[in-house]
Amino acid sequence: MKEITERIKSPTPTFFKKVRTIGLTLGAIGGALLTAPITLPATVLTIAGYLATAGIVASAISTVAKEDQPPK
Repeated sequence: MKEITERIKSPTPTFFKKVRTIGLTLGAIGGALLTAPITLPATVLTIAGYLATAGIVASAISTVAKEDQPPK
């Protein structure tokens, strides 16, 4: 558990910051479509579910990525 906490607190590389932002955006779009107050076709709801899931997974994985430290 300590290692996970250290990974989350360590600096995130620039690439993974971009992946996290894209993932959060996809998750927000998917969530907005899933909770829309209008009736949407089943295909759109299925795609929205996939968007939300992919966005959440991408954000979670990119959050725990860390920069390599040179060996001491």
